[in-house]
Amino acid sequence: MEKQLEKVLYATRWLLAPIYLGLSLVLVALSIKFFQELFHLMPHIFATKETDLILVTLSLIDMVLVGGLLIMVMFSGYENFVSKIDIEEGNEKLGWLGKVDSGTLKNKVAASIVAISSIHLLKVFMNADNIESEKMLWYVIIHLTFVVSAFAMGYLDKITRHSH
Repeated sequence: MEKQLEKVLYATRWLLAPIYLGLSLVLVALSIKFFQELFHLMPHIFATKETDLILVTLSLIDMVLVGGLLIMVMFSGYENFVSKIDIEEGNEKLGWLGKVDSGTLKNKVAASIVAISSIHLLKVFMNADNIESEKMLWYVIIHLTFVVSAFAMGYLDKITRHSH
């Protein structure tokens, strides 16, 4: 009875597979939004102010970082929790594939969130004339919370890895 229960529990990891596939659909949606923003920009490129161009560029960079985060979570999560991805060695295989454990993934996600938050905060600062100072203070506090959390997670991971 116990063996059967353990087999069923172990097999439930496959319930994550469609979720990771769903994240790939989010990546498709993000790609569509990226090119939509780019196509909206191009016809007006000569009339666009430099500050507005930088804000759009930062938004596009934000989307790229989120896309990279999605890829990292999809592949690493799948490999860590569902099944090994069997891709032949060569030019197409990502160098980090199969080398990112759940602790490392957590730290990479935290670092990516800090990077995304940094870009968002930079966008806020560039648009400071249109944002009330109390709101800006909250943006900074939230960003610093992300930074401190990522640092604390990395530090705790370092401590626990050295103690084993």
